[in-house]
Amino acid sequence: MTFTTENIFFIGSFIVLVSIIISKTGYRFGIPTLLLFLFTGMAFGSEGLGMHFDSPARTQFIGMIALSVILFSGGMDTKFKEIKSIIGPGVLLSTVGVVLTTALTGAFIYGLSRWSALDIQLSLMVSMLLAATMSSTDSASVFNLLRTQGIGLKNKLRPILELESGSNDPMAYMLTIALMEVVVSGTQMSVPHLLLTLSEQFVFGGLFGYLAGRLGVWLINRINLPNASLYPVLLLSIIFITFTLTDMLRGNGYLAVYIAGLVVGNSSLSYRKEMSTFLSGLTWLLQIVLFITLGLLVNPSEMLDVGIVSLAIGVFMIFIARPLSVFLCLVPYRSMPARAKVFLSWVGLRGAVPIIFATYPLINNVEGASMLFNIVFFITIVSLTLQGTTISLLARKLKLDMPEEKTGNEFGVEIPEELDSQLYEVVLTDEMFAAGSKLSEMNIPEGTLVMMVKRGKSVIVPNGRLTLEKGDILLCLSKNRQ
Repeated sequence: MTFTTENIFFIGSFIVLVSIIISKTGYRFGIPTLLLFLFTGMAFGSEGLGMHFDSPARTQFIGMIALSVILFSGGMDTKFKEIKSIIGPGVLLSTVGVVLTTALTGAFIYGLSRWSALDIQLSLMVSMLLAATMSSTDSASVFNLLRTQGIGLKNKLRPILELESGSNDPMAYMLTIALMEVVVSGTQMSVPHLLLTLSEQFVFGGLFGYLAGRLGVWLINRINLPNASLYPVLLLSIIFITFTLTDMLRGNGYLAVYIAGLVVGNSSLSYRKEMSTFLSGLTWLLQIVLFITLGLLVNPSEMLDVGIVSLAIGVFMIFIARPLSVFLCLVPYRSMPARAKVFLSWVGLRGAVPIIFATYPLINNVEGASMLFNIVFFITIVSLTLQGTTISLLARKLKLDMPEEKTGNEFGVEIPEELDSQLYEVVLTDEMFAAGSKLSEMNIPEGTLVMMVKRGKSVIVPNGRLTLEKGDILLCLSKNRQ
């Protein structure tokens, strides 16, 4: 079956619907939902139900759109106060860690290719290129798993993981592009030129991202649109302009959108709830579309041909390259417990990003690119299956898990950020009734208003004569934001 104008919307919508239904079942058994989306695409593909899709260029385009939104959304959800104390380890893992993973894995792949028992012949540069495509932890997978599994982590591991996974894609992208240019041109790699290119991409990407974020906040807070529904659309246009303009000016677009998301998310912002809700839904849709597209692109039978090699590389990355990179990067941080470093080593998931990066050799006609793509795809499935299904279990075994921090309130009420006020909840206990049980008799701080009372499933708008009960939840509005 081929894509046509007549059937693309129906078939696409049907596949998305099936994926969502399947993911609900998989979630109960601890299977990563993104892995199920990937399998759904494979099931509908040319070797499954017969849907033919063979366009690495279109896949790459979809991936760029999806990653732009995913990285921006991840940056927007990351709070400076949470990452301030862990910027050092997070940045080391996302830069030096990526380089170490590439070097270690590339050397291992090159050694495998020299072994006559395996039917692969890869040069050192192609081996390094293959390693570079898989050198970053996947932001879509990490963000998704940490949020859907609802686990809290000790030792500030969650912000470290989110910072690393959100900021290491640019480094992996730059290494992939630089090594691919060396392979395509047939020239030797110039370390000074590589360092200059990396520096240029980092500086321009970071600068443009910060400026775009500041400009976006200024525009959103002052444009005064007639319809609140237009603000999420405005934000989406800022994301795409940031990515494309940065890329055109030789900066790193992925880094730029992540930095822009950090700036926007940590600024006072009008209509934040509307934009966050929109981005959350859009991020899920793009992740589904992206993983289904990747599943459609691959031919499972071709992956079997490189199964042994892929498994060997995957095992090496999971049990040797990633742990070595993590422990070496975190040598300066002796106060971090070894079990926390073990957990960081395990949550080095590969996902959509390595597969998207593997399309670059395909599009640029690198010799053996199809084999590289199939190896990356196989390793991604191994990683999501083995690591993705055991994150919660390992956190409990290492005694690193804790209750997830509560966000929002029981009433689902939010107030505009421009108001210098804050909402908080108070759960009534026996000790609070010393002066009486009526609201007017409670010791309410000056400048605080009790807006609502939740009793069981009922919500009451109170006045001073309301008789309160133990276990009632008070939603309070304080005039001064702390």
